Amino acid sequence: MLKRDEYIKKIVPFIDKDVIKVLTGIRRSGKSVMLKLLMEELKNRGINENQFIYINFENLKYRNLKNYERLYDFILNKVDDKYKSYYIFLDEIQEVEEWERCVNSLRVDEDFNFDIYITGSNAKLLSGELSTYLAGRYIEFVVYPFSFKEFFEIMKEKNKEIDLKEAFQDYVKFGGMPFLHNLDYNFEASMQYLQDLYASIILKDITKRNNIRDTDLLERIINYVIMNIGNIFSATSISKFFKSENRKVATETILNYIKACEEAFLVYRVARNDLLGKKILNVNEKYYIADHGIREAIMENNQKNINQVLENIVYFEMLRRGYNIKIGKIDNLEVDFVCKKNDETIYIQVSYLLASEDTKEREFSVLENIKDNHPKYVLSMDEFDMSRNGIKHVNLIEFLIK
Repeated sequence: MLKRDEYIKKIVPFIDKDVIKVLTGIRRSGKSVMLKLLMEELKNRGINENQFIYINFENLKYRNLKNYERLYDFILNKVDDKYKSYYIFLDEIQEVEEWERCVNSLRVDEDFNFDIYITGSNAKLLSGELSTYLAGRYIEFVVYPFSFKEFFEIMKEKNKEIDLKEAFQDYVKFGGMPFLHNLDYNFEASMQYLQDLYASIILKDITKRNNIRDTDLLERIINYVIMNIGNIFSATSISKFFKSENRKVATETILNYIKACEEAFLVYRVARNDLLGKKILNVNEKYYIADHGIREAIMENNQKNINQVLENIVYFEMLRRGYNIKIGKIDNLEVDFVCKKNDETIYIQVSYLLASEDTKEREFSVLENIKDNHPKYVLSMDEFDMSRNGIKHVNLIEFLIK
């Protein structure tokens, strides 16, 4: 089991603090494993296992606890010493009706000391009622599928001789869903797992939660989004696409369906930022898929669309590193990623290969038009350095592994 230290380091400062730790992210990204890793961390600190209360609401054993009052009573019946701290781990909490009432009651309970950790696979977890009950009392950690660095570490456990290039080719194909490690990255078995996972996300996290009846339309919209990863488009673009196929679909419906996919952490929307006018543009955004392995499983062409996939990989790498990301626009030119964290800004261009002078000029010239001193990178699979005019050219694999 990979320890995923980067996540543990972020969560550890909040152990025994009066905030609810909320782990979110796409289904099967490793949230349950993170709870187990946190339990190991607590045991290493001398906490006894009898102070842990762990409930996975996808387990039928707990099917009668999907009401907030029953859950509250169940947890209180598990504790017997008000001088001890108890650590509560509630996995896939969104399965419980009005769960926030239970969690808030536990948080304010004056008889017992509870440290609460919850996971959920839907962004609605942190909206609506939760904001009312727990405003300012929770902190969110998004758990993503494996980064390439994590993927390489786990591949080395199976094959110590594997090199970076070989591992990266596998990563482009398989993506970062943790369970594939248990399948030894067998291609057929892995693709079947990812197809089933995709179907489960569609059913449980999107259609069921949003009362969507037209699943065929939903899947066609998702397919359009996934096929256009890294391309600028709008709901109107999709509406026109359907119109060309003699099907009328309202832009509002398209927007609602895409929003439901965002809430399930399946796709991520990235707004454009006018770097000269210093304003967010409200039309024509970009989307990326949470795991490019799912794209391979349903589209079968990651290598064919390698530029899109590499851009997708870099986008999520920068999210993992804690950056807020926008697409940059300068006149008619576009910067792939404008990444900001606190006072730090990084500009990034992503390309498969700088194989021609035209490609090289396109990737470098847009960054040369930005008149500030923030770091600027061109990432590609090329192995020799083509840095120029203060713009760093870095091998994409080396960038991901550092």
